[in-house]
Amino acid sequence: MKVFRLLLFLILVSGCNVKYSLTGASISPETKTFQVNYFQNNAPLIEPGIERDFTNKLVDLLINQTSLELVKSNGDLMYEGEIVEYRISPTTATANNTAAQNRLTVGVNIRFYDKNDSEADFEKRFSFYYDYPGNVQLIGGQRDTALDEIFERITQDVFNASLAKW
Repeated sequence: MKVFRLLLFLILVSGCNVKYSLTGASISPETKTFQVNYFQNNAPLIEPGIERDFTNKLVDLLINQTSLELVKSNGDLMYEGEIVEYRISPTTATANNTAAQNRLTVGVNIRFYDKNDSEADFEKRFSFYYDYPGNVQLIGGQRDTALDEIFERITQDVFNASLAKW
């Protein structure tokens, strides 16, 4: 009886047309490649280099969390879009009417296309923020830390929306 159950389980699992990974992604067996087009920086406030950093973060995440191959064109999966928001705003004030805490917010518009499943295609805006003390300049290591945290969250949200179907 145990052998029968094991055999039945193996038949059911091998009959599925979806590859599963430990990251929660469900990728069809026909999907072998992905492409990430360069993200333009169209935010009203331009911070040089963040478009390159975001593009690289998304590529790195997809390479590390899938077995798909990166291609320059004609990928089975395609990601493209633009950075549409880069904004610094005060979140709390002191008694002297100065910012006690500031917030950096970055928003990215993503277009996702799946050649093998056009119903999975979407265009969606993703954003996240980083809070930091009002007496700190957002430069150097502080800026890098903020953008790393923001991009990590946004790229994971993009991955979940496109491949994990969350």
